[in-house]
Amino acid sequence: MSEDLDALWDFEDPIGSAEAFRAAIARTAGVERDVLTTQLARALGLAGRYDEADRLLESLDATTDAADAGSEVAVRVALERGRLRRSSGRPDREPLRRAADLANTAGLEELRIDALHMLALVAETPAAQVVANREALALARTATDPRARRWEASLLNNLGCALVDAGDPGAALEVFRQAQQLRRDAGQAREEQIARWMVAWALRLLGRRTQALAMQRALKEDLIAAGIDDADVDAEIAMLTGQVPP
Repeated sequence: MSEDLDALWDFEDPIGSAEAFRAAIARTAGVERDVLTTQLARALGLAGRYDEADRLLESLDATTDAADAGSEVAVRVALERGRLRRSSGRPDREPLRRAADLANTAGLEELRIDALHMLALVAETPAAQVVANREALALARTATDPRARRWEASLLNNLGCALVDAGDPGAALEVFRQAQQLRRDAGQAREEQIARWMVAWALRLLGRRTQALAMQRALKEDLIAAGIDDADVDAEIAMLTGQVPP
């Protein structure tokens, strides 16, 4: 890919991202164009333009060149179809499982982990979400592709949330702490702040309110210094100080 997909994405602005992908598509051809088209479909789905996104993915299915374009296009079409169905309220494991299987066959570690992480999100029970997240996490930790290994912290966060939903906040706390350490080691300041919130949240769920409040207050001070407002931090502090009911 001559185009950097990450550089074209702004997940806070899916319409802007869609325009960036349209512009990139206009200056590319072949496999690269098809890969970019899958990302355009994803951006449109995030913007709620589900029918338009679905038509784009169908156009790739129907194009001979796309069908012969190689494994990455096939994986991405299946992955984005599964992502689109979930966001439109029609969760479907089949395209996500297909994406994971195709990516495994093609040795595309990052896309396989992405598909597995999506399968965890559409799992029907918290216990199933825990299992799926652990599978994806194990792959991320043993991957040779650096982009695949970068999934580890996000997967730990998702696993922690699934463990909370499954009724095991103690295990979730340990997982959230691992995620926080990874974010700190990577120098990801904002992501590390979010990970700290997750740790404090788990402490509150475990009844360790004094520790939770101290963490949230320290986090609040750091956010003020960085010029960041975070309503979730404020809500936790209010709850822990009795300003609002739990």
